[in-house]
Amino acid sequence: MANRPHLLVACRFLARTFLLVAVTLGSAHCVSAPPSGAALPAAAVFPDSARDWARWENPEALGWSRAGLDSVRTRLTAMPSTAFMAIVGGKSVFEYGNLQQVSYLASVRKSILSMLYGNYVKSGKVNLDRTLAQMGMDDIGGLTDAEKEATIRDLISARSGVYHPASNAGDDLASAPPRGSQNHGTYYLYSNWDFNAAGAAFELETGRDIHDALLTDLALPLGMQDFDRGRHRKSGNLAASRYPAYHINLSTRDMARIGYVMLREGNWNGRQVVPRDWVKESTRAITPVSEMNPAPRRNGPWGYGYLWWVWDGARATGPYEGAYTGLGAVGQHITILPKLDLVVVHKTDPASGGSVSHGQYLEVLDLFLRAYCEGKSARPSGC
Repeated sequence: MANRPHLLVACRFLARTFLLVAVTLGSAHCVSAPPSGAALPAAAVFPDSARDWARWENPEALGWSRAGLDSVRTRLTAMPSTAFMAIVGGKSVFEYGNLQQVSYLASVRKSILSMLYGNYVKSGKVNLDRTLAQMGMDDIGGLTDAEKEATIRDLISARSGVYHPASNAGDDLASAPPRGSQNHGTYYLYSNWDFNAAGAAFELETGRDIHDALLTDLALPLGMQDFDRGRHRKSGNLAASRYPAYHINLSTRDMARIGYVMLREGNWNGRQVVPRDWVKESTRAITPVSEMNPAPRRNGPWGYGYLWWVWDGARATGPYEGAYTGLGAVGQHITILPKLDLVVVHKTDPASGGSVSHGQYLEVLDLFLRAYCEGKSARPSGC
């Protein structure tokens, strides 16, 4: 990388193991409406550019139980979590661990790529219905003519029908049907080939490196405090596939900025950083939970949008109505819950060897939401 601009403001894979756990979230559905009362701002609040998040000095005034929050902290200390942060109404309501530590995001990179696509789709520079053939995209050993009919839209929704090996592990390709058996756009499968090819398509169509776009299109506008362009590079087994993974490294407090701009429908303090229509389109269940593959994924809470996991079906109620999340191996999470005006971020350091499963994270999220239920003098419906 010849050009390595840095953004360092305010002083300074593990193979992706995704075991979808059938987690019972009924007890977490304790809130049916956003927090109310004079304590919350009438208008959206944002951290000043390149400054730290403001904090709620009295979470109890917002309806959070101090004892409940203490139980969340106790649970986190018993796990290899390195950080946890929650933003309500644009201010931090709960913090745990080292929020400044920068580490690998694993598959949360995919949700961030989705955000980067938005402006280029809106401008017309990227046509989601452009095919692999039209872009001249092929791979080791060759793709068939039918496989080359897959579109960018198919790639970002994990519905390409291309079951070519990926350059990195951590997906469901071992459960893929035979190559050539599924038409593009018809069958969901979580495949790193799709996601890495989506990264390559982004660069082909925009003429920009993903990590350069991450700097200019998100890190700078959001005032990220710990972003360093020099930490970002692609990797993978290029003998298996010519499309590498575009790894991303962020701190927890900068992950919260990613979640908060999504919560605000792409707007950051008056600037539309991600198009509002794209936020809505990319975070709806394009693949409902009932159509997820392989079949055990249908036992979970999520369908799939454009590179975001979306609460869907019977689980998409109470605080999870309209909720969606970025998920990464060993404990990387950015969760947006619009019903509560809430962003929750959880992190581990993959380099340390500690791992928090998605099921364990959901249990902590459940505990955190119950801290809100328990703190209300008049318990909300569903608590």
